[in-house]
Amino acid sequence: MLRNPNGLSHAVVALLAGNVVFDVLFAAIELRFLLTDPTEDLFDPAVFGDLDLNVAYGMAFTLYVATGIVFIVWFHRLRKNAEVWAGDLQSRKPGWAIGGWFIPIANLWIPRGIAVDIWRASRWQPYAADAARELVLLNAWWAFWVADVIVDRIASQLYKRAETADAYVTAASWSLAGYLLDIAAAVLAILFARRLTSMQHTKATGMIPATQ
Repeated sequence: MLRNPNGLSHAVVALLAGNVVFDVLFAAIELRFLLTDPTEDLFDPAVFGDLDLNVAYGMAFTLYVATGIVFIVWFHRLRKNAEVWAGDLQSRKPGWAIGGWFIPIANLWIPRGIAVDIWRASRWQPYAADAARELVLLNAWWAFWVADVIVDRIASQLYKRAETADAYVTAASWSLAGYLLDIAAAVLAILFARRLTSMQHTKATGMIPATQ
């Protein structure tokens, strides 16, 4: 049975936008560190006013977790809808749309394959060959997300091991790159979520199909 994903899509977009706001803030903090004397107190109120960074990081983490939960629920709903239109095109069972995100290393490609299957089932002609550049948006989002995961992991390890000013500068550089990648991935995820939801809505309501 088809289920409307529009409400979840709006929530996903709003949450992703919130993540972008925090990423911009934290990227500015890392950039400020890279452009100042390493001996300067980065958390001096004169630099960031009354901003409590511990609170900001806590809020960002809570938002990140909420975004992940809502995104996966949305993703699973679209996968269930895809089963109705072209179940034989789905290479994995609907449960993988949830579980696939939690398998270390394999989560770097399993959800992407499921997303491609959902995309094909959601377009007006599921069994047609992929059009030129049809999957560019999906692939761009996934490439930036994977790059962000890898760079964030490197930055985290560098910060843990940093003991000198130069080491902290190196860690901050990687962290800044991670935030920039996360911003790009979030923006592309917003576009992807809106596009795929629109495709399913169009197909479900029998309207004239949107441009593929």
